[in-house]
Amino acid sequence: MKKIVIIVLCVLLVFCALYMFIKNRDVKKDDVGSDENLMLENQTLSDDITEEIYQKVKRTIDTWNEDDIYAISFFVYSNEAYKYKGFSNVSNFAISYNTEKDCNKAGEYSEKRWNYAFWRQNEHYIIDTEKPNALTNLLYDWYKQNGITNLGYEDENCYDENDNYIGKGPVGHYELVNLASDVAKRLQEEGYIKEHFGKEIPIIIHGLEYAWYDIEATQKANPNGEADVFIKAMKQLGMI
Repeated sequence: MKKIVIIVLCVLLVFCALYMFIKNRDVKKDDVGSDENLMLENQTLSDDITEEIYQKVKRTIDTWNEDDIYAISFFVYSNEAYKYKGFSNVSNFAISYNTEKDCNKAGEYSEKRWNYAFWRQNEHYIIDTEKPNALTNLLYDWYKQNGITNLGYEDENCYDENDNYIGKGPVGHYELVNLASDVAKRLQEEGYIKEHFGKEIPIIIHGLEYAWYDIEATQKANPNGEADVFIKAMKQLGMI
């Protein structure tokens, strides 16, 4: 009788162990599936926001028909007064251009030609925090899904020992700069800018000042050297 009881207990233990093994394996499969689904969702939203910004930028540029445009501005700028969805000091994104007439055909490396402070600044907003809109909402969903929280916060300790700025602007700003750069690069690589204007034109990504990440983003946005004169001019002017 004792042997039968022992055998039954052993069988039960084997079944229990087998059940737990199968259950844990299924849980792990579910975890992998959840991770894969989350990755797909994140990728889909990233693709969506980039595509929506690209299409809005392109529709805007389609309306530009002045024949002496020599540079395009992708202006990404944060301000304490800008508030959206409960966050302050957030960033807007607007595009504009300057013409030879505007700069009075200034010299190739002159400040009047390249410093945005001297430009016409006829801005067309792409990401606008002044009023609720679908595209800015999509951007903020993208921020949230990518774990970009505490939007607008800026660390005060963002200078090196030589007082050079090494920060990335308020939270969310650097990411928007790079989205703008990706869109600009696509416009250049597809040949849209050259086709629309009949010549190569640099797309300059910047704020009121030209931070290191603005220059980095501008170089990435102009893969065929379209912004080389701008970069050289800013170096000569001591602005970067």
